[in-house]
Amino acid sequence: MKYDRIDSKLFIKNRKNFMEKMKPNSLAVFNSNDIYPIGADSTMPFQQNRDIFYLSGVDQDESILVLFPDAPEEKHREILFLTETNEHIAVWEGAKLTKEDAFEVSGVKTVYWMKDFEKVFFEVMTQCETVYFNTNEHYRANHQTETRDDRFIKWCKEKYPAHQVAKANPILQRLRSVKDPIELDLMQKACDITEKAFRRTLKFVKPGVWEYEIEAEYYHEMIRNRSKGFAYTPIIASGNNANVLHYIENRHQCKAGDLILLDTGAEYANYSSDLSRTIPVSGRYTDRQKQVYNAVNKVKKEATKMLVPGTMWKEYHVEVGKMMTSELLDLGLLDKADVQNEDPDWPAYKKYFMHGTSHHIGLDTHDYGILTEPMQANQVFTVEPGIYLPDEGFGIRLEDDVVIQEKGEPFNLMRNIPIEIEEIEDIMNS
Repeated sequence: MKYDRIDSKLFIKNRKNFMEKMKPNSLAVFNSNDIYPIGADSTMPFQQNRDIFYLSGVDQDESILVLFPDAPEEKHREILFLTETNEHIAVWEGAKLTKEDAFEVSGVKTVYWMKDFEKVFFEVMTQCETVYFNTNEHYRANHQTETRDDRFIKWCKEKYPAHQVAKANPILQRLRSVKDPIELDLMQKACDITEKAFRRTLKFVKPGVWEYEIEAEYYHEMIRNRSKGFAYTPIIASGNNANVLHYIENRHQCKAGDLILLDTGAEYANYSSDLSRTIPVSGRYTDRQKQVYNAVNKVKKEATKMLVPGTMWKEYHVEVGKMMTSELLDLGLLDKADVQNEDPDWPAYKKYFMHGTSHHIGLDTHDYGILTEPMQANQVFTVEPGIYLPDEGFGIRLEDDVVIQEKGEPFNLMRNIPIEIEEIEDIMNS
């Protein structure tokens, strides 16, 4: 992996926290992701399942973690199963983790090779009553591909039909949403890499460049700073492309006078950053662009102040909607009749700002977190209001990642990334 090794005390703590939430005499199983095929002998680059990574730090395929806190034998309370490395694998793919490496990475003392899984698993299953299965219950999950966890669940239910089953996901949703200081440092690193890439882009952009050239500038700077690249598919949307919320083609030429909406966060050590900025192709904003930009920035600043312990996600979005309505009235985009006659289920402001303002971020860009529970200290949220004006040929979104504090306003992980109009124009024209 490109990133520096993470202190194993993070993963030791994460496992301890998870096991404290388990029922008596139960075990939990977590599988790595598959390497997904493209065609012929081609595959997608491997991306580890975030849950087994969160609990072990193991970042390779064909891995299984078993947690059994009440195991009669102490050595079986935490078990890793890995693909046995050999000289052939080392030559063709690079060496996999040895048992010693796996302990250094994870802090798990008991490591078996995968060929021993069914034998060892049979032994521990005879000693437990409940099995925690790992499923994806994220509120935006919509996958048709069968995962390694899915296949394991089918196999386990058929092989051991008399066991009770339980869900690991609700425990992980709560644990993963609250970040450890080590995690916050990793996320800060991802944001710092994003800052370098954005500053590079400000120096590069000029009339006539292509969106994909901007994407390449970002990617170059991310890779040279030990990132795998973007934390998600980047949006480089010039002109009216910004009004397509998930525009990812990045194939058009940037024209003088247009704005470019950049939704471009780096990852580091599997942790995400999520940045949005909107910059002028020609290095200067027009008066109208400034008006709309400042309105978005004002909403962003006020919304950020609301991210404190105890805030409810749903009510927060209602209040942000009221802020945005006020700004749209001032801009002349809405009038009082629009607001008085609005549909409560689709308020008038949503004509120009139709997406949410904040989501959890961490190991996933849209990270785990239970939205019906109050916000807590050390949860990390994006703040990303926008105004989209297809009739005027531009859209503006501004976004930072912030950490909720015990008291006071959130801490902005992107505090050093230029956002004010004057600073952006100064850099682009220096």
